[in-house]
Amino acid sequence: MASPPLTVLHSADPAPELLTVPQVMAHLQLGRSAVYDLLRTGPLASITLGRARRIPAHAPTDFIRTRLEQEAAA
Repeated sequence: MASPPLTVLHSADPAPELLTVPQVMAHLQLGRSAVYDLLRTGPLASITLGRARRIPAHAPTDFIRTRLEQEAAA
């Protein structure tokens, strides 16, 4: 008896959950060094997978929101 065909599941949201540094650079319109400085100092959340640095998709938005709140409070 033949097995049923495999079904490919597609997410309703095609956006990736993890972004690369170049993707974040484009999103924030910052250079590579500036993004790595934000990752190193902590305002931009990230995880390391092997030697690769990945940024959760929500992190750039969270970073922008935090900066806006800080500037509004100043």
